[in-house]
Amino acid sequence: MIKTVVFDLDGTLLNRDESVKIFIEKQYQRLHTWLNHIPKDRYITRFIELDSRGYVWKDKVYQQLVDEFDITGLKWEQLLQDYIDHFKGSCVPFPNLISTLESLMKRNITLGMITNGKGQFQMNNIKALGIESYFKTILISEWEGMKKPQPEIFLRALEKLNVAPSESLFVGDHPENDVKAAQNVGMKSVWKKDDQWDNIKADFLVNDLAEIPLIVDDLNNLNFKFY
Repeated sequence: MIKTVVFDLDGTLLNRDESVKIFIEKQYQRLHTWLNHIPKDRYITRFIELDSRGYVWKDKVYQQLVDEFDITGLKWEQLLQDYIDHFKGSCVPFPNLISTLESLMKRNITLGMITNGKGQFQMNNIKALGIESYFKTILISEWEGMKKPQPEIFLRALEKLNVAPSESLFVGDHPENDVKAAQNVGMKSVWKKDDQWDNIKADFLVNDLAEIPLIVDDLNNLNFKFY
């Protein structure tokens, strides 16, 4: 019987691609005095390229931008601090986020989250989405000293949630860090579809978060038939 659903954050609950587009356009406007020699579209496009969907931390991204675009009067550290301070104001949830979490809680499903990233930065984004209170435990890689796909971070979350892997469902968008890593510790996996990848060997595939409570219902009904 499924008792717990554990979620990834970026690309699963937070629409990071859209959030980044909104943030970087706002940053360009906010710091226009120092960036106005760069065409806005070029600044936005290059940031997104260098960011590599969040897998490159922004110190490297901004150092590269300062160098490439010959930005003067503004250090890369200041650009990075602007990112840290203001990204939370651009967070966009995927559709049906809150209603899905509420539907799961009505089914007495305990919720957890495991996300890679910087501790306070990720927590600020979680709070910006208004979802912190739904989760019994939230593990952020920087604060835990380990990260996905390491099995230890999944096992730590399960221990905190007091459930066995077989009683848990993990929902994420990354084939290795989320889907395969969860399966490796004995959890059932749900792939939140991302067009960047295909042929992902997950237990379930969803296009919309609203499908997750239905998967839980199906699994638990099947289990009830065996008891």
